[in-house]
Amino acid sequence: MPFIPELGVEPGILLVLALVAFTAGFIDAIAGGGGLLTIPALLTAGLPPHLVLGTNKLCATFGSATASYTFYRRKLFNPGQWRNALIGTAIGALLGAALAQWLPSAWLNQMLPAVVFACGLYLLFGRTPETGPTTDQPIATRRQWPQSLGLGFYDGVAGPGTGAFWTVSSLLLYPLDLLRASGVARSMNFVSNACALMVFIISGQVAWLLGISMGLALMAGAFIGARTAIKGGSKFIRPVFILVVLALTARLAWQHWFGQGL
Repeated sequence: MPFIPELGVEPGILLVLALVAFTAGFIDAIAGGGGLLTIPALLTAGLPPHLVLGTNKLCATFGSATASYTFYRRKLFNPGQWRNALIGTAIGALLGAALAQWLPSAWLNQMLPAVVFACGLYLLFGRTPETGPTTDQPIATRRQWPQSLGLGFYDGVAGPGTGAFWTVSSLLLYPLDLLRASGVARSMNFVSNACALMVFIISGQVAWLLGISMGLALMAGAFIGARTAIKGGSKFIRPVFILVVLALTARLAWQHWFGQGL
């Protein structure tokens, strides 16, 4: 039965979506890409595409806040080194979310599955660099502006795979190891999620009951995932990263190429 915001959601559907959110939170805290699970799940539940984006931002903000705080407490993210990126991400996310309000629903219906699938292909075939821990080396602040504005804007418009893109691009641009790049990704993801969420709230494109329920489940998954990632390090993150992309790419191809449901 499709989800109808005015009537609420069936308990069975809510439970399934909460389980999806928990899994997404766990995965997102480790490797990024949680939106590759939650957005298709919300679309399948029958929400209109604008409501999907707004509700996804609400639950994603819960998870990214939990994961980013965990990395910060373990001293794997230093806000002082990333001031430009924090500002650029906020600006980009606000602009992207504002643009998303003007896109016709029919466009979003066609765009979201294509974006998710493209993200899966990129993450599958793109090489993830590995470097050693070099926390004593300075971070190039000028590179943060184009990176943060671009990824913040993308997260505001759509969002799937943003955390993974932050991880990969940070590894390429700065002297970071995979664990610290994940800390940067989780923190920037929180900023862009929170800023975009404000725009969707103002425009009334958030299903609060569903978003909060999924957000609490996603927060629990992120809590466990962030600690698992920190404990396991790069050797644990990389195979999970690859396995997630393989599974999501296969699922999306099955659904959108062959017209099969979940």
